[in-house]
Amino acid sequence: MLSGSKSMHRYQGPFFFIIFFSLATMSVHAHEKPLPLPVSHYDFYDNGHPDKAKIALGKFLFFDKILSGNRNIACATCHHGLTDTGDGLSLPIGEGGRGLGVTRDTGSGSDAVIERVPRNAPPIFALGAKSMTVLFHDGRVEVDDTQISGFRTPAGDDLPLHLDNVLAAQAMFPVTSPTEMAGQSGENSIADAAANDNLAGPGGIWEQIADRLRNNSEYVMLFNQAFGISRYEITYAHAANAISAFESSAWRADNSLFDRHLRGDKKALSKAARKGMKLFYGKAGCASCHSGKFQTDMQFHAIAMPQIGPGKGHGVSGNEDFGREAVTGYESQRYHFRTPSLRNVALTGPWGHSGAFDTLEGVVRHHLDPIASLMSYNCAIEPRLPSRDDLNRHDCYVMNSPNLVAAIGEANELGKTRLSRKKFGYLMAFLHSLTDPDSLDLRQDIPRSVPSGLPLAD
Repeated sequence: MLSGSKSMHRYQGPFFFIIFFSLATMSVHAHEKPLPLPVSHYDFYDNGHPDKAKIALGKFLFFDKILSGNRNIACATCHHGLTDTGDGLSLPIGEGGRGLGVTRDTGSGSDAVIERVPRNAPPIFALGAKSMTVLFHDGRVEVDDTQISGFRTPAGDDLPLHLDNVLAAQAMFPVTSPTEMAGQSGENSIADAAANDNLAGPGGIWEQIADRLRNNSEYVMLFNQAFGISRYEITYAHAANAISAFESSAWRADNSLFDRHLRGDKKALSKAARKGMKLFYGKAGCASCHSGKFQTDMQFHAIAMPQIGPGKGHGVSGNEDFGREAVTGYESQRYHFRTPSLRNVALTGPWGHSGAFDTLEGVVRHHLDPIASLMSYNCAIEPRLPSRDDLNRHDCYVMNSPNLVAAIGEANELGKTRLSRKKFGYLMAFLHSLTDPDSLDLRQDIPRSVPSGLPLAD
């Protein structure tokens, strides 16, 4: 009996230790998220079989100012390969500005911009992935099978059919914005159509742009090669599909060191990046929102992000940006914005829906303590914006209004996360491992000229 008890004691010791160890570490590991599966060709719309004719056409269209009302701005102006598919500014300078990237100014004389574009120009990396079902910071373009077009957008039933994917649906809209590409009423007929919200009707924005393309013999040839259509069959929806094909193919960003790690190359990540990965998917809580293969849950969250710039016309002042609420009408979604992908995140500053943070370190620290960051934000120093007195007066309106700042803070969903300086460095190392080396030099994605003969995007 004694021998039996002694034997049981020897057995129970390790067993009880295992239980104790599991309970003791449960609080550390229970919140850890599994690593995503590796990205493959099948995660993208082209399934690894790019349509070269569509891509060639889309590349020209993306860089051609022929799509803008005054023929003075292209998609690439705010999403250029030389500026990491963004523009390097907190808020874009749209139609009427001059220059590229951080050197862009606000224009002059009657051509000068009337306001900054209210939200940061989102990078285009990985947007050709099938899982990217919601686009724009407020998600106003999204996949929706209940809609006849397959997408829910501000155009409603006016959105054309046969758009290839949500990225093509998104490409329908920058050309309709007076501030971004259309121009102001009285400047050109496309701007006049925009002022009258005429997108798809006779003389509408999309039809006028299609007319320009039909009247260019080189574009007629390119559309025929890409879609097998004649001059008079060309629509702006075809152009949007081509632009989507180019964006999806050129800027996949799917071969980062992290991707290589997931594919089995265990030497791809540095020791610091591996520790940062464990924090990202564990204690730091980043993967709660930045989940999936492209580090986004495609959901909307309020994280007390500072609001700069002219706003979206919301609130009593008009300088506020209510985010998702403006799309859904639900007040509970005020100050909620779409979780961005973190592909090439180290390249894509400034960060935040309003481009409030000009350094990656700054925006990461904001996520670790949103309220303290919001309350200490220095709107006079942090944003990267070309200065002009009348525009500057709007830039810090919200951040200089204690009641509005408090409202942003009250909507915050993120708690405070404590990381030592060393662990913060590990986390930053992991974020840098999300950079695809193939994205460091995108000069080959820029054409030497465009069929319209207009100067390339500047």
